[in-house]
Amino acid sequence: MDQKLVINISPTEKRIALLENNQVTEILIEREEQRSSVGNIYRGVVSRVLPGMNCAFVKVGLERAAFLYGRDILDPTTPPSSSLVDAETFLEEDLSVALSLPPQKPIDQMLHEGQSIVVQVLKEPLGTKGPRISMHLSLPGRYLVLLPRISHMGISRRIESEAERKRLRESVQPLLPPQMGVIVRTAAQGVSEAEISQDLLYLIKAWQTLEKKITEPLDPTSKGIGLLYADLPLQLRVVRDWYCPEVSEIVVDSRKAYKELHQFLLDTLPLAVDKLRLHKDPIPVFDLYDIELDLAGALDRKVILPSGGHLIVDQTEALTSFDVNTGKFVGTSNARETIFKTNLEAAKKVAEQLRLRNIGGIIIIDFIDCETDEDRETLFAQFQQELKRDRARTHVLRISELGLVQMTRKRTADSLGRQLLQECPYCMGNGQVRRLETEGTDLLREVRRISLQTGEKNVNIHAREDLIHWVKTHEHDALASLQDRQGLHIRFTPSSFQLEMLRESQYEVSVEK
Repeated sequence: MDQKLVINISPTEKRIALLENNQVTEILIEREEQRSSVGNIYRGVVSRVLPGMNCAFVKVGLERAAFLYGRDILDPTTPPSSSLVDAETFLEEDLSVALSLPPQKPIDQMLHEGQSIVVQVLKEPLGTKGPRISMHLSLPGRYLVLLPRISHMGISRRIESEAERKRLRESVQPLLPPQMGVIVRTAAQGVSEAEISQDLLYLIKAWQTLEKKITEPLDPTSKGIGLLYADLPLQLRVVRDWYCPEVSEIVVDSRKAYKELHQFLLDTLPLAVDKLRLHKDPIPVFDLYDIELDLAGALDRKVILPSGGHLIVDQTEALTSFDVNTGKFVGTSNARETIFKTNLEAAKKVAEQLRLRNIGGIIIIDFIDCETDEDRETLFAQFQQELKRDRARTHVLRISELGLVQMTRKRTADSLGRQLLQECPYCMGNGQVRRLETEGTDLLREVRRISLQTGEKNVNIHAREDLIHWVKTHEHDALASLQDRQGLHIRFTPSSFQLEMLRESQYEVSVEK
């Protein structure tokens, strides 16, 4: 599969797209005022310990206090031990490894308010929640992730060959300093021992530098809070983590970023230097590769399937749902074939949309009910196969009898929609506005109510033009009754502030003495 990395750099924003066979599969966006803190290591101060929730809040200098879960606490009285670590807790391709070790003591016996600790950010702030942090530190490299405080070695589950896993284990284990561990990343597959050794030496030196900062006396003005280590800039981090032999081109439209990438590739991936290209064309680089169109489509609620069916994507605070519909597709022979083909297309499209929109958390997929167990099993196997291309960790339950698939996808940052969209002032985030019929009848009731309460006969109505037209056209008799039988003098005034009027109501009724 031919892959391309397309990098667009502007003074206020960085955007990176991964193309597979010229189709956009992943997009990352980072704004200067919202730079990612995932992977950064901070010295922080415990601000609150909650034994009842087995967690603590820590001030690290970010906008919100960070959240530290009990399993992510490193007990200083318990020496690191490989026997405490289950290899399955290491998540492949996770740059900030959540070791999830069970605490040996209650949380209030390990932490107290005002305590200074060193932590690493695992997840970005999401919604109203602060960043998720851990005291188990990790330093990512190209081929390895160094675990400076845990004596353990893990190998990416994506490396399936037992012979290759054995080779990597035998290559890395003798090089490890005492009481340190590593995770061997997927990119290490087939890489020489010399290259892996060089990567490990680089990470060990980086840790030694960081360790000196940790042990240095605190600056009295810092209040015990400060950044100790920052991960690479987005464009370098993506090349480090996403580059593979299938990448045929790395295109960047910034001369400064091009120079940084060129030096970075010379130092870490010299064979990839020839694939780096500076975009000089007057046509914007995202327009040249039609990425802007795909980006716009990634925000649509409705996603069309090749046969004519479609998906409806709804994202809430707690979960995201995909509803599969046959739409215009009526099939050719029978209903079973129509349903099965639509479901197979939907399985592929859902997997694509999860990556493209960077949707994480709980996900529900409502496939059309399969008519046979055989179709259900084939669909489930196909969906699992499509998910194998996803870098993020997923956990999928089998298809229920109702055709529902429940799954989770690892979330470390906001989805693309949450990054680029905001709540609609028309509908206040509901996705719907009241019908004209509803507003029209409510408007006439409001006129009667205000007239009876005040006893006034002169009524002014400020409303949207389409609502005024509907009332005059469809409620002509009711309007005439108010004017003739109750003696009201009603004056309509079209409102020019349509957006403001819709925030609470489409009209405003007042009276004159």
